[in-house]
Amino acid sequence: MTPIADGSELRLGTRGSALALTQSRWVADRIRARGTPTEMVVVRTTGDRMQDRPLPEIGGKGLFTKELDRALLDHDIDLAVHSLKDLPTESEAGLVVAAIPVREDPRDVLITRTGASGGLASLPENARVGTSSLRRQALALAFRPDLEVVPIRGNLDTRIRKVDDGEYDAIVVAGAGVKRLGWSERIAEWLELTAWLPAPGQGALGIVTRADDEEVRRLLMELEHGDSRIAVAAERSLLGTLEGGCRVPVAALGLPYAHGLRLWGLVASPDGRRAVRADRTGDSAEPEELGRRVAEVLLERGAGEILDEVRAGPDPPIAAP
Repeated sequence: MTPIADGSELRLGTRGSALALTQSRWVADRIRARGTPTEMVVVRTTGDRMQDRPLPEIGGKGLFTKELDRALLDHDIDLAVHSLKDLPTESEAGLVVAAIPVREDPRDVLITRTGASGGLASLPENARVGTSSLRRQALALAFRPDLEVVPIRGNLDTRIRKVDDGEYDAIVVAGAGVKRLGWSERIAEWLELTAWLPAPGQGALGIVTRADDEEVRRLLMELEHGDSRIAVAAERSLLGTLEGGCRVPVAALGLPYAHGLRLWGLVASPDGRRAVRADRTGDSAEPEELGRRVAEVLLERGAGEILDEVRAGPDPPIAAP
């Protein structure tokens, strides 16, 4: 990785949560190791400020990204590090996802109280399970209709504390964040990957820069991981074709293999009673096309009816894919 020509310090924008800072430090350390000084700049987003309200009530896209987008466009920062699943499928004009580093494990995990053993199947009847995701709500209720699935907001450490304090019997969260924070010992169960499909882009990071900043884009090229970009490109294409977002339970998983790519997709009703699944293989050189194809199969199988009902109904109490 070639340092910035004039030796100036890069300004890396990040949210202020423990997980966001950990992810951003990982990126910053790799840039610094190659000779470019890097300063981290914390930017508070709309989603961070409104922790007491479900995301659909706040409204709009980019609840965890638009302030960082504005800071980039205003030249207050030079790059921003995001959890890729938080990024809208269409970038803000003038910005580009310059690098997608190697993806962490995309699976969801179950976290229970300290000392508790067993997984989702072992939870007591009518157990209270917290999640910030309609997708996770749908999958949990499809597996265990007796569960009381309730909203939970806050950073990961806050959510875990609420489990330990007895507010919830368990929570379902992305395993990648738990691993990055070094808390893997808290995981009671890794949920099976293709049965319990993740959110599009889950486990991946997206590093966003200005489209015309060729020097920074060139600097970040060495952080790019080709297979990770191929996988999430297909997943995000599926999501974009379905016009999905925080109000609809959409899941997708792309797994590259030699000269190819397999993509699984899911659309489910929030109560878990209906689920439409599809999977196809395609050319790894055309991941977006595969995403569109799988989305079209989902629509042919009735996913459109579920999506229309969710969009036409009242804002659900749980948010975020």
